[in-house]
Amino acid sequence: MNAVMKAVLLAVAVTALHGCALRDPMPAEQGEQPTLTPRTSTYYDLLAMPRPKGRLVAAVYGFRDQTGQYKPAPASSFSTSVTQGAASMLMDALQTSGWFVVLEREGLQNLLTERKIIRASQKKPNTPANIQAELPPLQAANLMLEGGIVGYDTDIRTGGDGARYLGIGTTVEYRADQVTVNLRAVDVRTGHVLANVMTSKTIFSIGQSASVFKFIEFKKLLEVEVGYTNNEPAQLCVLAAVESAVAHLIAQGIERGMWQAADVNAMTNPAVTKYLTQAAPPTIIHTN
Repeated sequence: MNAVMKAVLLAVAVTALHGCALRDPMPAEQGEQPTLTPRTSTYYDLLAMPRPKGRLVAAVYGFRDQTGQYKPAPASSFSTSVTQGAASMLMDALQTSGWFVVLEREGLQNLLTERKIIRASQKKPNTPANIQAELPPLQAANLMLEGGIVGYDTDIRTGGDGARYLGIGTTVEYRADQVTVNLRAVDVRTGHVLANVMTSKTIFSIGQSASVFKFIEFKKLLEVEVGYTNNEPAQLCVLAAVESAVAHLIAQGIERGMWQAADVNAMTNPAVTKYLTQAAPPTIIHTN
């Protein structure tokens, strides 16, 4: 019996150590402080784009969630599957690229209200010098950027593996979701769609667990289970898809001569070449 107990205790210790290796420290354990949002490779691709000959004045009125999907129960009718702040992500990506002067249009009503307050203040006596000057007119845009989050597909790929021997085993499971973004540039003067881009980003989730289920003695059952799940943040995947769409848009515009880079050899820039040569793999759908 002592030999059996030693074997079981060893298995429990190995399982516990395996579980500790699976789990990352919790933020509360690390004393983690707020930081800037982590960035993916698409952010650095935008920084690597060639500089423009002249920046484009662009307006973003909205970049909505067009999927109409909600999170699973119990919050299915209150919480959406994807972020509702994609317009803010798009404005950040446009400014990061250095190709666009972004005009405030999503909060246009608030801007107009504040301008009315300034004009009303100017009519009062003893007006401070900093608001005495006449307000200039709002700047008009050359481009209007439209689109949104057009798709969110769950469980596009699932799988896993596991093994169990004498009541001791480990399991690994994974799941892949996918978010799709559409971005198009519209000429304000004519209403023509100059460029249209659709990008997709996969969202990975993985779970690992280890367990022991064994009878030590008659009517004495030992059961131990540890596990860890890692879910890729959906908002970071949306941000990466938006940044990729902006990079594709810039590269397409340079190739088609819709806007020009300061460098005459911009077509040989590695970042431009990367996005011009990217192509989605063909999907074959079998029907019976």
